[in-house]
Amino acid sequence: MLLSMTGHGEAHHHQDGMSVAAEVRTINNRYLKLSFRASEGYQSLETPVETVVRQHVRRGSIQVNLRVEREATAGDYRLNEQVLAGYLSQLEKVTGHKGPQHTLLPAMLLSLPGVIREPGSGAAQIESEWPIIEGVIVKALQHLQQMRSAEGASMAADLAENAQVIARELAAVESRSPLVVEAYRTRLTERLNKLLNDAGVEVQPTDIIREVGIFAERSDIAEEIVRLRSHLEQFESFLASDESNGRKLEFVTQEMFRETNTIGSKANDAQIARHVIEMKSAIERMREMIQNVE
Repeated sequence: MLLSMTGHGEAHHHQDGMSVAAEVRTINNRYLKLSFRASEGYQSLETPVETVVRQHVRRGSIQVNLRVEREATAGDYRLNEQVLAGYLSQLEKVTGHKGPQHTLLPAMLLSLPGVIREPGSGAAQIESEWPIIEGVIVKALQHLQQMRSAEGASMAADLAENAQVIARELAAVESRSPLVVEAYRTRLTERLNKLLNDAGVEVQPTDIIREVGIFAERSDIAEEIVRLRSHLEQFESFLASDESNGRKLEFVTQEMFRETNTIGSKANDAQIARHVIEMKSAIERMREMIQNVE
């Protein structure tokens, strides 16, 4: 089962005045690279988030956005008595009066920076909230997997179709290969007879046989055909595997291109060259698509 390295998933959860939203985006990369963004106070969750991500994604550039919001209550706010006392002490020095400053309204004092401790996200609080946050991230990753799986199925179908194109062209090359040597023998004999007849010299059959033998050995592509067919069988087995084998598919495709290129350079035949062009085109399409397979 192929998985695309491109996808998107998100999930939301609201419980006991706490709202959690997670969004995951992925694009292709040879390795796993995580980028994590979170609400203020939750950046410390990057390590456990990466652990969860690695359980679902093996490679690719992953962007995880986590947003956590809590509905504040009256009990969340605390008066910072030390800060307030400091303000009052400074005011006493300025005004020369001790004791409460009746001219100062409580609202004015409470508006001074640091007098009121606003609710924050401490380590203990984040730890208690982590099970909920983890569940939301897992759900977002599951939605991501659904999208990647659907796109991977489409890619697998396209890759299989291109593999069939290569198999058909390879069969045509194999059927044409034995005729190449015979065609060379005919052309060589005709050219030599034409040239030597004018000079009154007779060519010996053994000379033609020796020359044709050298050509046959130099243009033999039987081994390349066998190896390319073996690579096609490996490719099909990787497509049918339960795992997403992007790296293996990439390697096999490289080997397929190398064997095809060798066939084209050794065959020395126009018809085989046309089949080789079609095979190379199919392989290039496969290589481009495999870059996005996990």
